[in-house]
Amino acid sequence: MRNVMNITFNVYRAWHGLTSRRGWRATRCPDNLQNIVDPELGSPRHSVGRRYALPLAATSIFLMAANGGLGLVVKLFLQQEGFSPFVISLVSSVNAAGVLLGSMLWGRWSDRGARRKILFFTVLGVVASIGVLTTLPPAAVVLSASFGRTFMRMGFTTVSMALISGASVQARRGKNLSYVTAARSMGFAMGSIASGFVLERIGFRGAFTAMTLLPLLGIAFLWLVPSSIDAPTSSVRERSSWRAAFSLGIADLYASTMLRQMAIHGAFSLLAVYMAGNGIPPSLIGVIAAMNTGTQVLALLVFGRLADRIGRRRIFMLGFALSALTPCVFALSPHVVVMALGYVSLGTSFSALYIGSTAYIGDRVPQERQGTMLGLYEMSRGMGGVIGPVVAGKLTPLIGYRLMFIAMAGIAALGFLVMQIRRTKPRELQS
Repeated sequence: MRNVMNITFNVYRAWHGLTSRRGWRATRCPDNLQNIVDPELGSPRHSVGRRYALPLAATSIFLMAANGGLGLVVKLFLQQEGFSPFVISLVSSVNAAGVLLGSMLWGRWSDRGARRKILFFTVLGVVASIGVLTTLPPAAVVLSASFGRTFMRMGFTTVSMALISGASVQARRGKNLSYVTAARSMGFAMGSIASGFVLERIGFRGAFTAMTLLPLLGIAFLWLVPSSIDAPTSSVRERSSWRAAFSLGIADLYASTMLRQMAIHGAFSLLAVYMAGNGIPPSLIGVIAAMNTGTQVLALLVFGRLADRIGRRRIFMLGFALSALTPCVFALSPHVVVMALGYVSLGTSFSALYIGSTAYIGDRVPQERQGTMLGLYEMSRGMGGVIGPVVAGKLTPLIGYRLMFIAMAGIAALGFLVMQIRRTKPRELQS
């Protein structure tokens, strides 16, 4: 009875804090940051983050459209040239290496240098990496170009997220981050859907040329980003990234995210083969897969606003829970409707997890270390993405597809439990 009364009181206190005028203002904008005017830009502090987010979102659409389209075109090009499945699979491996190295290095560099120059440099680096492919080069050059493109793309992604997070007040951080993340998903979905049609009409050389031009169109929006965006300097000697993660209370989030990525990437590394083996045609597989990024476009915007209203933790814990559920959906049945529901669940879980986690990290990390710690978060995602497919590939011949999906769900559930056990202490900032 006492436990029931305590729970009831805590629910009432939380609801009163959100609905009362005083509590709502405290939740929406701590420390009265909405009325602060940025001394360099001359605009209210709460609107500064949006001034960065909107042009970066526009650039992200073009950049990710090119990257989304290249995923299919590069693999089909290698297949046409007669390379083995092992060589084709190396595209995923070098992309994973680009994610790991890029997220780690660009985050550190962005905290020490001119972020606006880095944005221009990384987009031009993507253009150069794709432009090499217009010569229809041998496999070694294709793999090198894929690594370079991913490495540069992670630079743009990490720096833009750090920039928006650092420029946003806590009450609007989730909303501002959702602009650029939703734009990335939209661009990736558009590129994935259009790549097959473009390839059929203008061939490999024409497709590579078209995708080289897309980031060049997007770079025009970077001129709208305010120029005073250099990383602030700190007089305090920097601790190592992992020591800082433990002291800031976010190391468990990194570990749980790596487990989640292991599970999701492991399950999805063989999902297309599973669907094809159960009679689903390739054209329909492409449509089903597009439901993932299509769901993300709306879900990221919704969860970005909810994260500012009901708290970051509630949002990313929902993402962890849905991540454990998603592989179980695929284990139920190979029916088209079930597969589609699984992809919608994936898009929803990613959106809740990513927007809640990045806003949560932004709340706890000093502005001068936003790039490093967000880069470390991306690196933990990349590590899980490398390990998961290897584990799934070893398990599937032994236990079959369905039990492999259940095993991946168990790994994702372990990530959820890590975060559940390592609850944020009451005296820390609740977000």
